[in-house]
Amino acid sequence: MVQEIRFGTDGWRGMIGREYTFATLKRTAQGFASYHLEQGNEGKWIVVGYDKRFHSENFAATVAEVLAGNGFKVYLTEDATPTPVISYAVVAKGAVGAVNITASHNPPVDNGFKVRDENGGAVAPDGLAKIESFIPDSEDDVKVMALAEAQEQGQVVLFDASIDYIKHLGDLIDLEPIKDAGLTVLVDNMWGNGAGWFTRLLSGGKTKIIEIHNERNPIFPEMLRPEPIPPNVDAGLKATLDNNADVMIVMDGDADRFGAGDEKGQFIDQLRVFGLLAYYLLEVKGERGDIVKTLSTTKMLNKLGEIYAVPVHETGVGFKYVAPKMVETDAMIGGEESGGYAFRGNVPERDGILGGLYFLDMMIKLDKKPTELLEWLFEKVGAHYYDRIDTLFSGDKEEKKKLIETANPETIGGLKVTGLNSSDGYQFGLEDGGWLLIRFSGTEPKIRVYTETTHSDKVQAILQDGLKIAGIK
Repeated sequence: MVQEIRFGTDGWRGMIGREYTFATLKRTAQGFASYHLEQGNEGKWIVVGYDKRFHSENFAATVAEVLAGNGFKVYLTEDATPTPVISYAVVAKGAVGAVNITASHNPPVDNGFKVRDENGGAVAPDGLAKIESFIPDSEDDVKVMALAEAQEQGQVVLFDASIDYIKHLGDLIDLEPIKDAGLTVLVDNMWGNGAGWFTRLLSGGKTKIIEIHNERNPIFPEMLRPEPIPPNVDAGLKATLDNNADVMIVMDGDADRFGAGDEKGQFIDQLRVFGLLAYYLLEVKGERGDIVKTLSTTKMLNKLGEIYAVPVHETGVGFKYVAPKMVETDAMIGGEESGGYAFRGNVPERDGILGGLYFLDMMIKLDKKPTELLEWLFEKVGAHYYDRIDTLFSGDKEEKKKLIETANPETIGGLKVTGLNSSDGYQFGLEDGGWLLIRFSGTEPKIRVYTETTHSDKVQAILQDGLKIAGIK
């Protein structure tokens, strides 16, 4: 039986040794190659990189062999490299796209095939569908050139992607004030590709960088998965307190997402981080431009858009929607609920390194601790509270969708319902400007229930009502 390969938001992920094998990877790489051949890109450069998961460097070499076998030239990273650095390399090297071997924040048993377009951003949904359609059913239909031969012929070139990226950072942010600020910064790398980067960028001044989980360990001890949300960040938050640090910066496994912890060892949720970053760009840096957000993230951005007279665009969930909209509008910032934020002047791609640096710069420019930054934000837009429940479900997904569509609740969590947006999942608007969102996973029998509200005492009631609407309780 042919192993079916289905693309999600960024590409394809699967369990190593089950769905994700060298054979299925070759077929997937052939689909990517055939897609670019159809686009008229024969003989052009493609960037290939990888993370620190099991066998990632060997999987990346296999992809390079397939691309070379199809006549493409390949820049292959010489070491595990953050996704935002790989994405910028597409632009810096004039490549037509990239493949990154990473499962990002997935559990340790998985690996993935993440694709990027000529802008270094996520491939749009129609492009992902085309790549998927070109994946052959048999490994016999895959063209391969041995890596040694490809290197001899100049088809595959090993390179250090960090050089161009670090030079590029200098155009976006002045690192000297951060180096000289005298902060103590706890950086949790989650055993991933961000290891060493903040030390490399910020050493040499009064600021002290303490890195944890900065070695290669594909089983990811002290966390369920390298995703920068609780409970995975608990060890980092404890280390923040133990080291009397001023702030925690935590990056996911491939360093395209980041989270933050305050000086009291408390996690700052990703919606608040998004609000802070947008406010920082508007108020501190004086920038103006469109904001792109997924429907699952904060309404604080809509309030900031009204205050500063900048357009706010809402998209479906995933950077395959955010990135194209950022390119179309030349957006100032774009982001999603999972902790991924992209910035104008950079590629339209989540960048945990730049996001973390901007967060530190905000602390310094305003001379505020993280808890004080939140007070500063809430003075402008009011306090907002967020939480999320992910749970497995049994039964038919379509029946559950019909149940939600026909629920028509008058109140949720004691708040009046003002409308329903079913563009990507089911988002119920609430009278305080907040929302409840119910979405189904595309890859597993899991339902996700999210909320944001201005009432701290109603968060759990809203989530529980969401589960009832979905027929879970």
